[in-house]
Amino acid sequence: MTSTARDQPRHPGVPTRRRPIWLVITVATLGGVLFGFDTGVISGALPFMRLSSDEGGLALSTLDESLVTATLLVGAAFGALVGGRFSDRYGRRHNLLVLAVIFLLGALGTALAPNVATMLVARVVLGLAVGGASATVPVFLAEIAPKKHRGTIVAVDQLMIVSGQLLAYITNAVIANAFPEANDNWRWMLGIASIPAILLWIGMHFMPETPRWFALADRDQDARVVLEQLNPGEPAEVLDTELEEIRTSLAEDRLASPGGLRDVAEGWLRRVLLIGIGIAVLQQTTGVNIIMYFAPTILEEGGLSRNAAITATVANGVVSVLAAVAGLFLVRFIGRRRLLGAGLVTIIAALTMIAVSSSVIEAGSARSYTVLVFMLLFLLGQQGAVSPVTWILLSEIFPLHIRGVGMGTSVFLMWVANAIITFSFPLVVDQFGVAATFGVFAVINVATLAFTIACVPETMGRSLEQIEAQFRQRWGAGARVQ
Repeated sequence: MTSTARDQPRHPGVPTRRRPIWLVITVATLGGVLFGFDTGVISGALPFMRLSSDEGGLALSTLDESLVTATLLVGAAFGALVGGRFSDRYGRRHNLLVLAVIFLLGALGTALAPNVATMLVARVVLGLAVGGASATVPVFLAEIAPKKHRGTIVAVDQLMIVSGQLLAYITNAVIANAFPEANDNWRWMLGIASIPAILLWIGMHFMPETPRWFALADRDQDARVVLEQLNPGEPAEVLDTELEEIRTSLAEDRLASPGGLRDVAEGWLRRVLLIGIGIAVLQQTTGVNIIMYFAPTILEEGGLSRNAAITATVANGVVSVLAAVAGLFLVRFIGRRRLLGAGLVTIIAALTMIAVSSSVIEAGSARSYTVLVFMLLFLLGQQGAVSPVTWILLSEIFPLHIRGVGMGTSVFLMWVANAIITFSFPLVVDQFGVAATFGVFAVINVATLAFTIACVPETMGRSLEQIEAQFRQRWGAGARVQ
């Protein structure tokens, strides 16, 4: 007879009582809220940080502005790489507990920074947490979700990321307009992120570890208990079958390779890793974070006042959230490849129109608001299709024994691409202008669309183990070269 959850001894990551899956998702995706808030809040803080020290700022130069923005992304790259490995070794839940503490230290460090050098160090620390969360939260969600709801549940993380960005934009606008004379209010903007960090740390103490990680750690009894907790009402034989499927897939993986980067250097695993890297890196070359980080700067240079530009950016956050909500439903009915392609077509059109508008409309509020409209169109394609599909695919395509490593490596390179683009953007715009810069991004996205059509697999409606079997059959030993 199969024992129930209350009959089992309690271990870390195995709560004594059932946790509703919606509660587990809500707590875990606080990591996504922090990801979004800490990447979005800098857009409103930068205009104040450019002020002189006598005025309450840090006297940022154009180079300093690039460094302050990009150092978080450098930290995020290494946070994703290390976070993926730690996630496999110590558990997804354990990783999120540690990341919550790093989020808190980074938020307080940036808020209290007395000079640019200290700010850069604090931004790297904060980046470690952002990158670690970006590599851990989607895997955590994918591994606890039933296969029929997995796409929607993983897409919740994208919704929480853009909700965090919207929260940052609203906070920036409220602080900027409520205290127009307080030029050091950027410190309050940055420091508010400490609140969700504390909530994440408290909440994850009461959440379960994923059953698949327990199986990876040879804790099958704990895996069975958590499966029961996450699937109340499911017959015991269904849960036993799911656990056996996980065990069988893991045994095949271990027979083929023990796990780690060395094991993906050849064969079918290399193909999967290269596809994951391509999906991750090309998601950044859409130009999404140029708009998320520098929208107020672009609008201010177009002709709006500083506070008006910061306030107008709230529209970006609102549309991002609405698009992400739409994405939650679209991923349930539209294949991953088709939705990704539709999003890229929308993005190409929006970037082209931003380039044209910036070129033909004279500087002033009319140009700024026209550019803002096409930014919103861009975000419909990005946050409603490209971003959720990216995170869903990355959480799905890697086999269990290299899931943390594969996710961490892909997201590491995603953040490297993000850092290069973000650091370069202010310097490139100074040299070539907004129109030429966004025109180049439009061309890059045509290449991204071609990659999607040629290489991105369809994973909708399959369990994680079925997806792995599909890849193994297609590209594994003895498979026909395609």
